[in-house]
Amino acid sequence: MSVVASRAGTSAERMPEAPSPGIRRRRRSPGASPWWALVFIGPTALGIAVFYLWPTVRTLIISFTKSGPFGGAEWVGIENYARLFQDPELIGALRNTALYTVIALIGIPLAVAIAALLNTTGLQGRSAYRTLYFIPVVTMPAAIALVWRMIYNGDYGVLNAGLGAIGIDGRSWLTDPNTALIAIAVVGIWAGLGTNIVIFLAGLQGIPDTIMEAADLDGAGPVRKFFSITIPLLSPSIFFVSVISVIGALQVFDLIYMMLGRSNPAMPNTRTVVYLFYEAGFLDNDRGYAAAVAFLLLVIILLLTVVQFRLQKKWVHYE
Repeated sequence: MSVVASRAGTSAERMPEAPSPGIRRRRRSPGASPWWALVFIGPTALGIAVFYLWPTVRTLIISFTKSGPFGGAEWVGIENYARLFQDPELIGALRNTALYTVIALIGIPLAVAIAALLNTTGLQGRSAYRTLYFIPVVTMPAAIALVWRMIYNGDYGVLNAGLGAIGIDGRSWLTDPNTALIAIAVVGIWAGLGTNIVIFLAGLQGIPDTIMEAADLDGAGPVRKFFSITIPLLSPSIFFVSVISVIGALQVFDLIYMMLGRSNPAMPNTRTVVYLFYEAGFLDNDRGYAAAVAFLLLVIILLLTVVQFRLQKKWVHYE
């Protein structure tokens, strides 16, 4: 009996304790591996590295070199940047780019007003209006430039014909240095209006109806509700549109290139930073100087974007 009892005690000590009913052991799933995260993130990370990060690094390296007439490059240090900041055309290009950006930002309040009208309760044909406003977004830039060159034409343009009908003398809008940049900026606003309207419409439809009903009970009128409720609740969308609008305006090139041309007398008053990059890199074949211009523009965009993100804390209201 003592031997049997000792064996029973020994086997009892070796037996594992039964788990309590409230505790479950975790089994590691065969798919719970960090390598699976790399499988999903890898293609996107590879695309960003190949098409964004490496070109940026490569541009920075080229900006410290000087291209030879038959290929090859010579390391010149900061010579391209010293030449860039002494170039009088850079000051004019920065001024023209800043002016175009300021004018392009006028499209934001215009898009907000149109989106608010399209969001009016009971409006008939809302989808048709949205389609009409969005058509320029999907239109080829070359087609847009061709049509607006005909509209702005000083001899047979539709704009001058309309002004002449009411007794106002027109002008050659695209060859006059005082009006060429403004005329191109108007086209840029018109071409990007559809995207901004769609974004603002989505933001307006996300505003709860209960807030507007509470404002109606308090006796607030349409104007008061628009500035005290709609604009603050729409501020995240306005902030997003302002960021992408500034970045897009600072990189304007296609409209200027296609609407004016190199021999236009108004070119000195409309040449932007990207156009300066185009002239240096593709016309003068000075890749090092062009890379310095491109990297300067990158720094300007980064600084302005950081400033916008810092300032948004003071006027953007998140729910």
